[in-house]
Amino acid sequence: MLDTKISGLPGKVVSMAVSNEVFNPQEYLVKGGFGKTILQYKKNDGIFSQGEPGDTVFFIQKGKVMLTVVSPSGKEATIALLGAGQFLGEDCITSEQLVRSSSSRALTPCTLLRVRRQEMIRVLLEEKAMSRLFIRYLLSRNSRIQADLVDQLFNSSEKRLARTLLLLSQTGKEGQPLAPLPKISQTTLAEMVGTTRSRVSFFMNRFRKLGFIEYSGLDRIHVNSSLLSLVPLQ
Repeated sequence: MLDTKISGLPGKVVSMAVSNEVFNPQEYLVKGGFGKTILQYKKNDGIFSQGEPGDTVFFIQKGKVMLTVVSPSGKEATIALLGAGQFLGEDCITSEQLVRSSSSRALTPCTLLRVRRQEMIRVLLEEKAMSRLFIRYLLSRNSRIQADLVDQLFNSSEKRLARTLLLLSQTGKEGQPLAPLPKISQTTLAEMVGTTRSRVSFFMNRFRKLGFIEYSGLDRIHVNSSLLSLVPLQ
């Protein structure tokens, strides 16, 4: 049995005996097999598109993914930023809606485990350890969605930008070292935050002067955990 810890995977490993073997959900999520395939995506590669059939669930082993939706009028909005240890496209098994309600794109080079819907349902029904892990994940994701909604409704564009930078860098605690962001344009940040590029540029310069962020070669942005003083993550 592999002794593998996936970054960001919620909770502890819970094991149970099945056919004289110990089922390890983390081991299950790091390798391919029946109904499972490990896929590599380059930066900006599309993973799935809004409106197409939803017959697979993805688990992010490495990298960052952005979820977007497009309104009937053609307006696009970013609804989530996901990283290692998180699931993607799980709505195909948590509801009767078998059509993708959003689109996903790789923000960085990604390694994903693609699991067929039928296989995901099987392992959730047969393996209690996996179902507990998945339920914990859904509860955690629901809390994050509520926090995102509060952010959009009540926070200023400056605080929304700060929260987006923290989520992208996955900086979650005071005293952590600087965390590099995937290379991303201010135009893309503006779209994610819901403001203009000029406002993003103004706030980024302000954050740099306050020591919240730093720039290295080729405009690579590093986020300092001191940015949490402006908008703590829940």
